[in-house]
Amino acid sequence: MSVETTDLRPGHTISRVIRGGWQLAGDHGAVDRAEAIADMEAFVDAGITTFDCADIYTGVEEMIGDFIADLRARRGAEAADRVVVHTKLVPDLSRLPDLRADEVEAIVDRSLKRLRVEKLDLVQFYWWDLTLGDPVAAMQVLKDCQQKGKIGNLGVTNWDAADTKPFVEAGIDLVSTQVQYSVLDRRPALGLTDWAAAHDLRLLCYGTLAGGFLTETWLGNADPGFAFENRSLVKYRLIIDEFGPWELFQELLQTLKAVGDRHGVSVSSVATAWVLDQPQVAAAIVGARYARHLPKTLQVFDAKLTEADHAEIGAVIARAAGPNGPVFGLEGDRTSRHGRIMKYNLNTNPNDAVLGTAT
Repeated sequence: MSVETTDLRPGHTISRVIRGGWQLAGDHGAVDRAEAIADMEAFVDAGITTFDCADIYTGVEEMIGDFIADLRARRGAEAADRVVVHTKLVPDLSRLPDLRADEVEAIVDRSLKRLRVEKLDLVQFYWWDLTLGDPVAAMQVLKDCQQKGKIGNLGVTNWDAADTKPFVEAGIDLVSTQVQYSVLDRRPALGLTDWAAAHDLRLLCYGTLAGGFLTETWLGNADPGFAFENRSLVKYRLIIDEFGPWELFQELLQTLKAVGDRHGVSVSSVATAWVLDQPQVAAAIVGARYARHLPKTLQVFDAKLTEADHAEIGAVIARAAGPNGPVFGLEGDRTSRHGRIMKYNLNTNPNDAVLGTAT
């Protein structure tokens, strides 16, 4: 069994399973920093060479940077160069009306410093409210950084086609769009997928396992409600509620389990394989703090779903109530129950004056 790869652009090869970094940030439970960094090597050696992070994932760019530096010191530049890092640039909501070009570039420079690299392989752009400030001008700064050699490729995240279109029309070569996509949340298939195919964008999909809900752990469990200390579980329990009642979610888990049993793989492998089989999908981002779950993660490449498998899963999905609307539409409404759990001003570290007057 080998890890599948794909090219976003010539020279930009990624593993089709990407190690997610959000679970290493705050609000997801305690993290053993040293163990998490040490375990990154096991992922790379197994073939999962692509890592996802963001400037607003507290401490995660630094963790990956420490890993890359250690790998370079012990095993040389060739080993370190196997690691492909996708980060995000997400300016604070409070700064959108007056964010300066030099501040945008300063965020890029800060990510370079944190990750200890000379070039960011992929920067994925997000702007909390496109009615504020000038997001296209900010993206042009990233294009300038690309021309300076600071950035390899550019992408976006959490936008549907209508919100992404102005950036493409402005001459930005976007290679990818990172969106939430799972058997529970099929909103990208409502229009974004076809538009992305027509404009040479590939989908990088997060939420593939719904924060761990799409695993055997929850099979047969009673509805836990919505009170979790882990913010990821709160987020995805809300998505389950959009999908349908807890009982329908349990039927979905039972179906994934039945399919997995036929292939000798886990529920999570079936859920991930389903996403990887969707049109225009380049990779699935799987959150994993440590390497102890790596063998189960790798099972996805043994799960070759058949037409019958997809039909069986699709029969349950067809009964789902939602989620409906555009990609990130529920979450983008700051007054909604989805939007109220978001944190909108995480880019400015009080000990880091990179954004000048931001508070």
